[in-house]
Amino acid sequence: MSASTTAPHAIRQYFDNASHTKQAFASEAGLAAVIDHTLLKPEATEKEVVRLCEEAASYRFACAMVNPCWVPLAYATLAGSGVPVGVVVGFPLGATTTASKREEALEMVKLGAHEIDMVLNIGMLRSGMNAQVEQDIRSVAEVVHDAGARLKVILETCLLTMEEKLRASQIAISAGTDFLKTSTGFSTHGATAADVALLRGVAGAACGVKASGGIRTLADARTMLEAGANRIGASAGVKILDELRTGLA
Repeated sequence: MSASTTAPHAIRQYFDNASHTKQAFASEAGLAAVIDHTLLKPEATEKEVVRLCEEAASYRFACAMVNPCWVPLAYATLAGSGVPVGVVVGFPLGATTTASKREEALEMVKLGAHEIDMVLNIGMLRSGMNAQVEQDIRSVAEVVHDAGARLKVILETCLLTMEEKLRASQIAISAGTDFLKTSTGFSTHGATAADVALLRGVAGAACGVKASGGIRTLADARTMLEAGANRIGASAGVKILDELRTGLA
């Protein structure tokens, strides 16, 4: 691995999981603010996407996360709400070319997306092609950041060894990601508390950690936040907030 991909060790700082979790669970608004309200099913309809965006605006979720073809609709539906559109790039396999990912990201930010979740090239990472993986991410990061948007890099941790998770995290941070993200939710399993803690251990306070995949209950959300996530991707956001409201009543 190049010196650049080991640099995050030198800038690692402490992230207070307990304080962040307490703040998020103090109110419905606090928890909504850390949830990416997500609808990535290939069979999702126009009506379902509109409903997702309306819920995102009503509950004040961190963003409404949709597939690329729905970004114009989501942007129009959320106009004036202050809630950003999120979109996936190179999804769900991460095996498209760097040029394709960069062009996709460029089109998405031009259409109004503000949060870009890209899948890294898993096969290249597992082949030890660190420089290529870093360039893949950096190329997208440049486009995203030039537009004033955020980048989250999906590692698909369920397919990686411990060493590969650590290496992927270091590479993504070096390449300029704003968040390390655990999973697409379309592979063998989603986020685990152990993986979230591992990613936070590498990231420290240098970047965010997003837990995604299989987070369906308030208990799931708490577990991920306590492990070190500061963003959650979930299609069950409304249900999770309903559980919190019941507990706070």
